[in-house]
Amino acid sequence: MAYHQQHNDPYYTGYGGNNNNYAHSTFPHADTGAGVGNAYSYDMHPADHAQGNDWETKSYQSYADSQAHLNPQYEMSQVSVPPVPNMPYAQQQNYPPTFQQRPPLRPDPGSPGWSSAREKLMKRRSVKQVELQKGNLVIDVPVPSHIVPRNGGVSDEMSNMRYTAATCDPDDFMRQKYSLRPYLYGRKTEIFIVMTMYNEDEVLFVKTMNAVIKNIAHLCGRNRSKTWGADGWQKVVVCVVSDGRNKVNKRTLQVLTLMGCYQEGIAKDSVAGKDVTAHIFEYTTNVVVTDNGEVSTGACPIQVIFCLKEQNKKKLNSHRWFFNAFGPLIQPNICVLLDVGTKPTGTSIYELWKCFDRNSNVGGACGEIAVDTGRGCSLLLTSPLAASQNFEYKMSNILDKPLESVFGYISVLPGAFSAYRYRALQNSPNGKGPLASYFKGETMHGGGPNGAGLFERNMYLAEDRILCFEIVTKKHEAWLLRYVKSAKAVTDVPTTIPEFISQRRRWLNGSLFAAVHSTVFMLRIWTSGQNFFRKIILQIEFLYNMVQLFFTWTSLANFYLAFFFLVSSATSPNSDAFNFLSKGAGAKIFEVILKLYIALLFVVTVCSLGNRPQGSKWTYAIAIFLFGICNVITLWCAGFTVYLAVPHTVDGWKNIGTLIQTNATFRDIVISLVATYGLYFIGSILYFEPWHMFTSFVQYMFYLPSYVNILMMYAMCNLHDVTWGTKGDNGSSKDLGGAKKVKGEDGKDMIEVEIPTQREDVDSLWTASRNALRYKPVEEKEHRDAATKQADHDRNSRTNVVLTWVGSNMALIIIFTSEAFLDWAQEHVESTSGTTFNPYLTFLFWALAGISAVRFFGSTMYLFLRLFGH
Repeated sequence: MAYHQQHNDPYYTGYGGNNNNYAHSTFPHADTGAGVGNAYSYDMHPADHAQGNDWETKSYQSYADSQAHLNPQYEMSQVSVPPVPNMPYAQQQNYPPTFQQRPPLRPDPGSPGWSSAREKLMKRRSVKQVELQKGNLVIDVPVPSHIVPRNGGVSDEMSNMRYTAATCDPDDFMRQKYSLRPYLYGRKTEIFIVMTMYNEDEVLFVKTMNAVIKNIAHLCGRNRSKTWGADGWQKVVVCVVSDGRNKVNKRTLQVLTLMGCYQEGIAKDSVAGKDVTAHIFEYTTNVVVTDNGEVSTGACPIQVIFCLKEQNKKKLNSHRWFFNAFGPLIQPNICVLLDVGTKPTGTSIYELWKCFDRNSNVGGACGEIAVDTGRGCSLLLTSPLAASQNFEYKMSNILDKPLESVFGYISVLPGAFSAYRYRALQNSPNGKGPLASYFKGETMHGGGPNGAGLFERNMYLAEDRILCFEIVTKKHEAWLLRYVKSAKAVTDVPTTIPEFISQRRRWLNGSLFAAVHSTVFMLRIWTSGQNFFRKIILQIEFLYNMVQLFFTWTSLANFYLAFFFLVSSATSPNSDAFNFLSKGAGAKIFEVILKLYIALLFVVTVCSLGNRPQGSKWTYAIAIFLFGICNVITLWCAGFTVYLAVPHTVDGWKNIGTLIQTNATFRDIVISLVATYGLYFIGSILYFEPWHMFTSFVQYMFYLPSYVNILMMYAMCNLHDVTWGTKGDNGSSKDLGGAKKVKGEDGKDMIEVEIPTQREDVDSLWTASRNALRYKPVEEKEHRDAATKQADHDRNSRTNVVLTWVGSNMALIIIFTSEAFLDWAQEHVESTSGTTFNPYLTFLFWALAGISAVRFFGSTMYLFLRLFGH
């Protein structure tokens, strides 16, 4: 597969130059019986055996078929670029090679640890002069010998790793003449996968990476496909973007080291005086690593780009590296977004791609996000919070996503697992479009005339919702969004209350303001390229979303009013749901539970205004429990009301129409409950997924009041907090050493770098990384630093004082205005004294009179004593 220059190529200068020297390997197909065909055995998908199965040829003139459709904003006439650098990837007949799995290494007590091996490697580095490639530092270094294929004739692609020190902003990556291996090979990339991570450990990283490898192996196993097959891995590029060099988990780096996608001692923090913004490592790996350091041969090679950002600049910046820096060079057809920790099932990526391939107007798609319930659904049994989220996720995938998919507009394609057509994301020539709107949130700091307001900054907390809206309403284009039920990915959910509240704060604020944005600008659908019928359908959906927005905004009042009317109607003297306790018990229970509900709202409001969830976790835990008790009582009252409303004889059910017309209670309560919870059961059964109704429904109902009263309250009280939950790192460590520009012997500009040159040092560090992963580190509990701990303590103390002060005052109001006290006063005080005054009011009058008398006595005594000179 040779690299061919094209006239629209950003590196084309009009002459062949060194391009003839840039040869590439020719890869035989598996069905030829030669080379890789005998080396790899793929499982053929049953669907590919069908005759005439040519639907995969219906792709929408894939941009992966051409390198000519680069960023339209990039003016070629403004740049004079030399030809592609000569990278001697020799032509090989037996490529990609295979090698036998090495036996697992046994821990050697006498071998140096990872730190010792790294220190030795760093000390034994040598100074080398490297020629700049188009003014940029690009180094090809050998990978550890443990992962180099054994059967000779290996191309540099699997024997060398390529390191690029990027010193520019992501938007300038191509303008600064940086390049990537897949582009230099001239490969047509069908799927470009990005895995974003912050400080996730090796367990989460391996879970996602190995799932991606299995998905790519599945693509290679579709031997009857016209797009995929044995060489399908060449059409897939996996990009791992880590947010901050000082934030990345060291054990995750050790996994990447074992894969050959990262090496210590190579990266530099500056090049010719310019600060490095990202360290880019490229390698085609055929290694599968487990979280305990076991290494095995993969089913197929994987093209990996590991982008280690120097600074922590948040997830949006990571996506900007993916879309704006690497995308214009890779020119993929489909972009798949994954968060490290999310595990797509074995064929999920293929199922997403198939949706785009079958429907040329699909601009974005998502699969089902499911909760990782652990082995044997153990998490559902041990964590009610996780179970409630499992129910929430399941019902969203059964009721919400399919509905939106039918309309053609899905309000949010989750960034943890979604896919977009690269062409649909591109901006218009004037610089406006989906990607421009998507990345607008990255630069929003402060308010006033030079910054965005609070509304806009909260809106861009849900940047994925903005992206979906921009794609569907894109001017003069007709893109739709789809939900792919067969594509599934599992992810971890918060299992602690503080983590849960913090996560939902960003989700709720972002989704609320993004929904307002889409409602206000819903008429933009009429300037899109959708056909008239689709515009009508989408307009109906926007109106439906507007109704949903109204109920979201009023959810606090709606939930309280439902609680109030259901409980009050079931505790009246004529229909007391608690008569089994004692006569008239319902009225007393209603009064207590009503006051408790209001008090809980007050406590949650005070905590939300001033405290972090981590500092008030016990307060929130108690509030969640008590709200759950309130909901249990509400459900009991609702059930009792239903029991009274339904006929108790067979004859009473004969004329159901008359029953609905004449019995208002039956009509309002029974039908609404059946339409809600009954449809939950029916929908789950229709999708053949009823199990969450038995394992998670009860937990969800217990947590339901907290979703409204606690999560919404905390979110609204913290609108000013527009962070993504991680602290930014705006400085560089400067601990890697710089690359200095010097003059070579022939007068050319050279870069002087210090890199490892001893093969045994690289191999030793690889072995040490493998051994280090075999031993799990001692789990350390997260500890707050002293300043944070003191701040949390001070906020908590303040909250306790406020709650004590207001609570004691509220207690007086509640006690002396309660019906129980008034009845007691009427029976024991008014009947004996003949007064109609509340006894507490009488107490207040006499107390105030006594205090005034004491003050007057003191005043007169002062005058009396003054007469005698005292």
